[in-house]
Amino acid sequence: MTERKPPGVSFESFVDKQIRDAEARGDFKSLPGVGRPLEGDDTTYDELWWIKRKMAREGMSVLPPTLALRKEAEDALATAAEAPSERVVRKILTEINAKIRDMMLKPPPGPPLGLKPYDVEEVVREWRERREGRQSQEG
Repeated sequence: MTERKPPGVSFESFVDKQIRDAEARGDFKSLPGVGRPLEGDDTTYDELWWIKRKMAREGMSVLPPTLALRKEAEDALATAAEAPSERVVRKILTEINAKIRDMMLKPPPGPPLGLKPYDVEEVVREWRERREGRQSQEG
């Protein structure tokens, strides 16, 4: 059991003495990880580091599912805009539309989704126009 800090002794010197005594007894020699560097040598301090590590270990997302899907849909649309072929544009949009429809049919687990499936034909038309515009600028 830890002894109580005597009156008149500063807390810092009391703790320092306890650490020195524990080192002298060899209390720190058999700790797990002794002699190895600490995990994550990131020099920036994040007070939520332990929560983020726990969430990563548990496979949890930082965002609610609806917000994560909004981000995924935005990324899919950007990826489709840069796709090399119409077939790839259609594939990307078909996959994200399936996820959007699935989320629309479930009760919202977080904030409202606020999305509807993309109009594949409209996005393909815009993709063609951008592609033709780039080709005419290059030529």
